[in-house]
Amino acid sequence: MKQLNPWIFVALTCLFELLWVYGFNTAGKGWHWGLVIGVIVLDFYFLTQACQSLPTGTVYAVFAAVGSGGTVVMDWLLFDEALSAGQLVCVAVLISGVVLLKLSDGEPQSGGSL
Repeated sequence: MKQLNPWIFVALTCLFELLWVYGFNTAGKGWHWGLVIGVIVLDFYFLTQACQSLPTGTVYAVFAAVGSGGTVVMDWLLFDEALSAGQLVCVAVLISGVVLLKLSDGEPQSGGSL
């Protein structure tokens, strides 16, 4: 059986993180909280699957950046929260950090070491 691309698990953990954050804002009954807990359990399952094949630091950086940035955007779009320039700068810094971390994860460059 062909192994799934580990980045699929990263995408799933990011999606499920945003789902449970949304659930924190909207849950009002006991069964809602049960769904939120189920989503959290699935989220951490996908996170551990991603970490089995990819560097944990990279996976967690993506997870944290998508969660932080996604939560800010979700609050703004879905819950009518104010969005400040400072928040946008911080989200841009998070995304830049994730991109730079991913770019630095490759095989060591030939031609010597640092």
